[in-house]
Amino acid sequence: MTKKKQILTVNEDLSDIFAIPKTSRPESDRLTIEKALATVTRQMEISGYRERTISDYNVYVKHFRKTLKIDYIDEITNDSIYDWLASMDVSPQTKLTRVKCLKAFLSRCFDNGWITVRFWKTVKVKVDSNVKEGATENNINALLSVLDLGDFVQLRDATAALLMYRTGIRIKTIAQLENKHIDFEEKLLRLDGAIMKNHEQLLLPFDDVLHRLLTVLIKQNDLIRREYRKDNTYVFITKQGGIIATSPSNNNIQKRLNKYAKQYGLKNINPHALRRGFAKSLLEKGAKITDISRALGHSNLAVTSQYLHLDKEEVAENLRKYL
Repeated sequence: MTKKKQILTVNEDLSDIFAIPKTSRPESDRLTIEKALATVTRQMEISGYRERTISDYNVYVKHFRKTLKIDYIDEITNDSIYDWLASMDVSPQTKLTRVKCLKAFLSRCFDNGWITVRFWKTVKVKVDSNVKEGATENNINALLSVLDLGDFVQLRDATAALLMYRTGIRIKTIAQLENKHIDFEEKLLRLDGAIMKNHEQLLLPFDDVLHRLLTVLIKQNDLIRREYRKDNTYVFITKQGGIIATSPSNNNIQKRLNKYAKQYGLKNINPHALRRGFAKSLLEKGAKITDISRALGHSNLAVTSQYLHLDKEEVAENLRKYL
């Protein structure tokens, strides 16, 4: 070794100088994942989160804990999260959904002061983005052309599908819609916060076709309720006069739309596609993205942008109009 190289070599071992001293904490002071999850769950319930969201948190955090046999919050690391993902024999999209729930839980742990570093931010799951199509005017017209509006159930389904396509309301809101929410004189849906996902009031206009369909449907509803002695004012009811949705995943109209799509080979006939079609139709007609976002009841514009799936070419073409 030359003298020049020798003077650049430090012989003294300094590897421990910046090492973080290990401190042993008594187990009684360590927070368990189980206890943290119980506290987070309670906080979410108080904040009014949906039961489905709270359930997802619980299912995936418990699955993480059980799979890796980890009991304490301070044992969770990036490596353990990747080990958990590697243990799953599911699609990348499913992995992404699950890790999002775990990350959201860890973020709440951070907010509560139980974790001091957001280490999970670097965990990534690659997913090919499948663009979900929105319904088009042709799609909705194809559905309406095969339904028999002389049959109550098909009249109900046609009205619900067209209402989702023309106003963008969610299938859950459809299930909770009551006569009081329809202003026939002004041709407006006056939606109160109790039936909205974001708990905010919203006014949505509807056209003459929906005015006529809703008028006929409500009259028929009254006859059915009287026959079966049901006491409710829902706009969309079963053929025995009851509520159409017994749970978020059990909705009569949603099932019927799926049936029609398969039976008649129809494209984009489902609640999400109808809602997306509403948004895309407004955009094509020149509506502002802020108005579209408000009509959809989205919390921010980023969600609306994802909903519309604007590609680079579309954005460039839209911007060209303002040059």
